[in-house]
Amino acid sequence: MNRNSLVLTGAVAAIAVAFSALALAASTPEINARVDAALSRFYAHNPNHRELAEKASAMLVFPSVTKAGVGVGGEYGEGALEVHGKTVGYYKVTGASAGATLGVARRSEVILFMTDAARDKFMNSKDWTIGVDAGVAVVKGVGAQYDTETLRKPVVAFVFGEQGLIADISLEGAKVTKLPQ
Repeated sequence: MNRNSLVLTGAVAAIAVAFSALALAASTPEINARVDAALSRFYAHNPNHRELAEKASAMLVFPSVTKAGVGVGGEYGEGALEVHGKTVGYYKVTGASAGATLGVARRSEVILFMTDAARDKFMNSKDWTIGVDAGVAVVKGVGAQYDTETLRKPVVAFVFGEQGLIADISLEGAKVTKLPQ
C-alpha cells in the first residue's frame, strides 16, 4: 500500500468515526447516566480523586471518547460540565490528527478546572482547545500517581479506561465545543 492510499484510508476512517459519532449523538439523560458511571469508575480507583474533584471549580466529564485512524485520525465524544455537583452544560470533544495515529480506541476523560479563572475562561470561550488555551497537566490512568507540581496546574485532565489499540492517546489539540440545548 503506497503512502497516498494509506492517507486516504486514514481520512476515510476519521470521517467515518466523526459521522458515526454524530449519528449516535446521545440525549442529555443518556449523557448524564454515562457521566455518572464514568465518575463512579474514576472515584473507585483512587479515593483522592473525590477530594480533588471537590476542590475543583468545575469538572468536565467525557465518559467515552473514540479515536480512530490510519495516518490521519479523528476523535469524538460527548460529556457534561459540572460546577459544584450540578450539570451546567453539555459539550463535545473533537479532534483530527495526521502522522502518528494508527488504530481505534475508546477512553474516558475527566478534566478538572482547579481555578475559577480556568473555569471561567473555558465557559466563556466558543471553542476551547486542550493544551492551547490553558496549561493542562495530563494524568494517564485513574490509578496513576500525581505530584504537587501536577496539582499546581490550572487544569488537570485524567485519561482512563482505554480500550482498543491506538498509537496516539494525546489530548493536546482536541477542541471542546458546547452542544446546542
